[in-house]
Amino acid sequence: MDNKHLSKPTTFYAIGLSYKKADADIRGKFSLDTNAKQALLDQATLAGIESLIVTSTCNRTEIYGFAEHPFQLIKLLCDNSSGTVEDFQKVAYVYKNQEAISHLFKVGTGLDSQILGDFEIISQLKTAFTESKSKNLMNAFLERLINSVIQASKKIKNETEISSGATSVSFAAVRYIFNNVENISNKNILLFGAGKIGRNTCENLVKHTKHEQITLINRTKDKAERLARKLNVIVKDYTDLQLEIQKADVLVVATGAQNPTVDKAILNLKKPLLILDLSIPKNVHENVQDLNNVTLVHMDHLSQMTDETLENRKKHIPAAEAIIEEIKEEFITWTKGRKFAPAIHALKAKLNTIKEKELSSQRKKSSNFDEEQAEMISNRIIQKITNHFANHLKDENTMVDESIEWIEKIFQIEAK
Repeated sequence: MDNKHLSKPTTFYAIGLSYKKADADIRGKFSLDTNAKQALLDQATLAGIESLIVTSTCNRTEIYGFAEHPFQLIKLLCDNSSGTVEDFQKVAYVYKNQEAISHLFKVGTGLDSQILGDFEIISQLKTAFTESKSKNLMNAFLERLINSVIQASKKIKNETEISSGATSVSFAAVRYIFNNVENISNKNILLFGAGKIGRNTCENLVKHTKHEQITLINRTKDKAERLARKLNVIVKDYTDLQLEIQKADVLVVATGAQNPTVDKAILNLKKPLLILDLSIPKNVHENVQDLNNVTLVHMDHLSQMTDETLENRKKHIPAAEAIIEEIKEEFITWTKGRKFAPAIHALKAKLNTIKEKELSSQRKKSSNFDEEQAEMISNRIIQKITNHFANHLKDENTMVDESIEWIEKIFQIEAK
């Protein structure tokens, strides 16, 4: 697993931060848009990093990759986001080797999600994999690991009920609106943003309200119009945002902007307004709360609203963990095999060399030498000896690196 540019051995790390310790503001500082991710991958290539993937969602930003020291990966993250090393140290985690592998399995299968059983992350991991592979930042180890995580995720989805029942940030937002806004059937809802969360929220709203109550605005109007045609809601121009907010009783902000798109300067309100901010980084400025008739609720608050659905999902955690364990075990067996296969091949070649010398010597000594039988017996003995070594190396208590070194010394071989 040596780095292709550096002679020092590298270790597999997972570094990052998530909703568990980092609030929305800090996660916003470390969030990476498409351009930042590309820049990070390019910088990794220049730094001689052999293999890595990067993901950034509203709940987490993480890098999984090979480095001599985790700081190389932390530096990549801080250089390409507005977060600092000091910020990172307060809320972050760094895992290595087995712990890093286990963490990726938990994340990729929705066990570490803010909403248990949320499988959004797996499509983001697939995208991250494609982006890294296109820049030659994917070695056999990481490729096999990602594929194992995808396999585990699929199996958990199909064989357990950890994703049963409707629950997501958008679902929680809609439930919050219905629980907190009186006479909702007579109120106007304005949705600003037609990204994934915006689309999901709009779909959930349409299921539970009258279509004419919902107005949709997006910076790029054609995206909003495509969604509006599908869901039969009204679309207005981005330039009408200020005017439409005045008419609204509920404003749902789900844009992907890096800076706030709504602040108190654009609010010229004639009636109370409930604002739900479903964006990371936050897209509604805290200063809107200076106004008496504004209520601001952020996504982090919504995600804490657990319900029976989530309680039911928890029952399926052991079944999901058993699937992870089984697929992770297969992966670890494969990594060990990759490590010791060259040593076993070299050992076999060495024993074959000894055999050839011995057979050649016996051929000269004996006139009625049975070549075929000697060959067969020797090969069987060699196979049995190499099997013993392979079984020793496969044992989970074996220190593989030390054992390989020991085999190479005794038999004076060098694994290729």
